[in-house]
Amino acid sequence: MNQRLRLGFESEMSQAFALYLAGELGAAFRHLERAHVLSQAHALPHLRVHVAMLRIGVARRDAREILGQWIRVLGAAPASLLGRYPRGNTGGANVHLMRPMPIPPDLEALLDGT
Repeated sequence: MNQRLRLGFESEMSQAFALYLAGELGAAFRHLERAHVLSQAHALPHLRVHVAMLRIGVARRDAREILGQWIRVLGAAPASLLGRYPRGNTGGANVHLMRPMPIPPDLEALLDGT
């Protein structure tokens, strides 16, 4: 992960964590979705996002999200290492595991060159 991408990823993760602590779980999850888009090609950051998404699922007592994130936690690092991930996918259980999605322009700019 290059420096620019790492800074963008860490910014999204930090914002998600602050919102999580403030009890703003929906807003926190949206930042995790953005972090997910940035992290897909990198095993450990990708796994980190899914663990954080799982925590929000638990906090919400959302059985669908909890189950979906457990599956994603198990597959995130191998998918990244094998290069088998759908570009732009936001990573929540509300989206199919392998569905490619459009990437917001600001995130696309960070992904250029990775």
